[in-house]
Amino acid sequence: MPENTLTDNSLISPAQAFLKGAVIILPLSIAVIPWGILAGSLAVEAGLFDLQAQAVSAIVFAGSVQLVGMGLIKAGASLTTLLLTTLFLTSRHLLYSATMRTRISHLPVHQRLILGFLLTDELFAVCSHQTRKQFNFWYAFGAGFSFYFIWQLASLSGIILGQSIPNLDQYGLDFAVAATFIAIVLPTIKKLSVLVTVVIALILSVVFSVLEIEGGIIYSSLIAMSIGYAVSIMRKEPL
Repeated sequence: MPENTLTDNSLISPAQAFLKGAVIILPLSIAVIPWGILAGSLAVEAGLFDLQAQAVSAIVFAGSVQLVGMGLIKAGASLTTLLLTTLFLTSRHLLYSATMRTRISHLPVHQRLILGFLLTDELFAVCSHQTRKQFNFWYAFGAGFSFYFIWQLASLSGIILGQSIPNLDQYGLDFAVAATFIAIVLPTIKKLSVLVTVVIALILSVVFSVLEIEGGIIYSSLIAMSIGYAVSIMRKEPL
């Protein structure tokens, strides 16, 4: 294989691109397995039947929403509360899709819809660095589909284990959530503005948590992003 095919996915065959995408995202797919197990077990604890619990992972396909959503269902929250919470938790995908739009606008509608469904934090992390010219549907599909498939297997394992091992959430599986996002964020720290954003968000989230400030995660994120943006403007960093 020519050397330039290793960096430009537009120069390799669909099968090679699919496999490359699946391999690239594999570490994140493995890291998310405990998260999927927890999501499946919580769905069972919330009173969903096995098929319903698996359908949540298959259709919703959003880890944070599934964890929070199952908690809300278990607590008897209203449908309105569930929908609004889902909207806020997934609002970042609007930014992801806006960023990806310039890269995939030339693709057929059915391919854009497929990638839209498969778009997660993890898929965005492995595809966002590509230019429009380099972007390859099969590479992105390979990464997104393999991640989706492993998520389904992990959720199924949680559904099965949740019926025999109660309170799986007491075993620290939720740390996979933090570990996954750490793995996503660290490789992106290549500019001072990003480093400042990450450090401030980390410090403020801990401080707000200790002070028991409701919505502290949101506040810390907004403050950190604002300061990071200001730093990028002052240093005239390239986007």
